[in-house]
Amino acid sequence: MRKKKMSRKTSETDIQIMLNVDGKGEYHIDTGVEFFNHMLESFARHGFFDLKVKAQGDVGVDDHHTVEDVGLLLGEVFKKALGDKKGIRRMAHAIIPMDEALATVAVDISGRSYCVLDMEFKKQKVGDLSTENVSHFLKSFAQNGGININAKLEGENDHHQIEALFKSLARALKEAVTVEHDMIPSTKGVL
Repeated sequence: MRKKKMSRKTSETDIQIMLNVDGKGEYHIDTGVEFFNHMLESFARHGFFDLKVKAQGDVGVDDHHTVEDVGLLLGEVFKKALGDKKGIRRMAHAIIPMDEALATVAVDISGRSYCVLDMEFKKQKVGDLSTENVSHFLKSFAQNGGININAKLEGENDHHQIEALFKSLARALKEAVTVEHDMIPSTKGVL
């Protein structure tokens, strides 16, 4: 079973994450940022990842440190849960609509992090989540996960765009981690 539990504690945050990439989409999320909770719940459900996140952060200051540190730790947990990545599909994409919004996400679990994002938001916040922290979360996740993420959003409603993004990321990652053979999917022999 590809499962991992880790924690991260700084002077700004205290976070515990448990991830089972071969789960059923069950979750318990508590970050102190309600809209972010909703996005992580959507990520877990649509990726069929079992995910527990408990985060305490300085959200009285703002949501930046909590969102960033959850992204960093979730990326690390995801990477370690996959182990040597033997047999995974590695590359995948998903295109997900939500009402007028459309999210397109392509991923490569290559061991090399890179993040290309084409997204614009009209508002500074959706609920209690600063929209600028959506890209920050993805970059932090990609950095510590060793994942290449390329994402594009279209639409009018910021909530719809962000939710479609998290669903699309989840679906792309679920396909990319699917085991379909017994080799390391790289001409280098390692990922």
